[in-house]
Amino acid sequence: MDTLTALLEGPKAKSAFLIKCVFNPPWSVRVEDRAPLSVMTMVHGSAWVLPDGGEPVLVGPGEAALVRGPVPYTLADAKDTPPQIRVGPDQRCSTVEGGEDVSDSMALGVRTWGAPEGSVVMLSGTYQDPGEIGSRLLDALPQVLVGPVDPSLVGLLGVEISRTEPAQELVLNRILDLLLIGVVRGWLAERGGAENDPVTGPALRLLHENPAYGWTVESLARRVGVSRAALARRFTELVGEPPMAYLTGWRLAMAADLLRDPSTTLASAAHRVGYSSAFALSTAFKRVRGVSPREYRAGAVAADAAAAAATAAVAG
Repeated sequence: MDTLTALLEGPKAKSAFLIKCVFNPPWSVRVEDRAPLSVMTMVHGSAWVLPDGGEPVLVGPGEAALVRGPVPYTLADAKDTPPQIRVGPDQRCSTVEGGEDVSDSMALGVRTWGAPEGSVVMLSGTYQDPGEIGSRLLDALPQVLVGPVDPSLVGLLGVEISRTEPAQELVLNRILDLLLIGVVRGWLAERGGAENDPVTGPALRLLHENPAYGWTVESLARRVGVSRAALARRFTELVGEPPMAYLTGWRLAMAADLLRDPSTTLASAAHRVGYSSAFALSTAFKRVRGVSPREYRAGAVAADAAAAAATAAVAG
């Protein structure tokens, strides 16, 4: 399993909020939904992404932008256009001046919103929860990442986003995932780095392919064909932490993802990620994450249910 595959196994959209927005300049939307990740792509026209505390980034046709939350940001036709609409945590839209709810009054049909006959068309998808494994990658991304996308995917999303066929949400979720993967894959390819390094790349693949194995720096270095010191030095330089610290974080991220499924027992999760017992996993989990697996599961299940309910309420 390559590093990108391993890191992107987490972000599988389950109840993503997808919408087609149509605007006429001048337009500006303030996004304060606190979503962990949003993906947007332009069909016609362009848009500025203005993150709070960050540099403005222009997104044009043939490109998609990934925006990490929960920091608010503004989308606009120009950098100096003042916000007219605010998007809240429940994906409801209101005017910035007066706070009038315009979620329904500006609806243009199925998953379509904005100004009739607008010249700017933007497709966007919001992940309610990108998944714990994916959070390791998302934390490494810039606040706003813009990259080229496959035009056929944009065209397909543009067609499917307004349809109401059976399993339509599943179709839209998978298209959104493909857009995300395409941008991230291109970004990582440009950066090179750990995945392409002759020492760190093979080490990462070994850890990802068999995280439950009783790895040590010595056994990992032996498999890669370098000394312990060389592996530790190069791995820390490119990844940002020593091999065993990375492995611990990877195992706990996998465990967190497994625990989101109520049918997964703590003991089975421990076995799958390389801990000898439920107690050992629980101890490590609380030490690193500050909450017990039971507390984490309760919060995650409640958050998943709330996100699904909010998406259903807006879509309905």
